[in-house]
Parts: sequence; C-alpha cells; structure tokens
Amino acid sequence: MPLTIIDHAKTRMQQTIDVTKKEFSHIRTGRANPAVLDSVMVEYYGVLTPLTQVAGVSAPEAQLIVIKPYDKTLLVPLEKAIHTANLGFNPSNDGTVIRIPIAPLTENTRKDLVKNLKRMAEDSKIAIRNIRRDAIDQLKKLEKDSLISEDELKRHSETVQKSTDKFIETIDQLAVEKEKMIMTI
Repeated sequence: MPLTIIDHAKTRMQQTIDVTKKEFSHIRTGRANPAVLDSVMVEYYGVLTPLTQVAGVSAPEAQLIVIKPYDKTLLVPLEKAIHTANLGFNPSNDGTVIRIPIAPLTENTRKDLVKNLKRMAEDSKIAIRNIRRDAIDQLKKLEKDSLISEDELKRHSETVQKSTDKFIETIDQLAVEKEKMIMTI
C-alpha cells in the first residue's frame, strides 16, 4: 500500500516535469523553433485541427519558420490562425508557403521572458511540493489507521522527500538551460 502511494506520487511528479518541458518549449528564445506553433489551431473542414497536422513546419534558418500546408487552400486559414493565436508573429504568404520571420529579441524582452520562465518553474516546483504533501498525508493516514508503523512512515516519507528533491532539481536544470538559450544572442 505505501509503495503504491509513492509510485503514484512519482508518476504525478513526472507528469509535472513533462508539462513543464512542454511549457518551456513554447517560450521564444530569439531563434526559430517550430514548437512555438504547437498550440495554434486551424479550422479545417469545420473542425479545429492542430497546425502541425495540416502543414509541415520547419526552421531552415535561425530567424525563419516556414510552414508548408499539405493542402494549398489552407494558406489563408493558416495565416489567420497564426494571427489570432497572438504569438507576436507577422506571417507572410507567398502563395505556396507561409514564412514567419523571427525578430531578434531585445534585452528587455529577454529579461521579461526569463522572469516568466522563472515564474513557470516556481509554479511547477509548487505543484511537485503539493504532490509530496498529498503523498505524506496519505502515508500518515495509513500510520494513524495502524496499517504501517511509525518507522515505516518515517522511511517512506524520506523516500517521497528524496523523489521530490530529485524532481525539483530537474526543474531547476531545465530552467537554467532555457534561460541560457533565451539570454544567448
């Protein structure tokens, strides 16, 4: 029973890491990154569809994203979807592909992005700590119900704490790597 609680907590913590990585991938770094368009939805035959399912997205240059739709009739809806996604991009349509020039980031913009990155990292660490608290509360309930001993409670709580420390360290590493990418000119 305690091992199930610990495994469940670790699984939830790993899911938090996965969400954090996805959120970090959407932060602009000054270089073209097709992942920033993952959240863009395009109306395709009356259904909202992710942009990546209706077009090929590539970054042939450091300052350019190219979108090549699988269906040429999607050029205008793709361009409109990028505008409405409010990502700060100005796409240009040449009749066959959509080009999105990525403007270099100013120092103030970089600092704002780093602030946002740190806030997101802290939110993720709080989520992991909440998972730790839930797991330890469940273990304490087992001890209160006399299903585990006080020594087992202490041992299992230490295991949960070690996992928490490991996952928080992972978030810190991800944030430092992303901050380096943002601050690199």
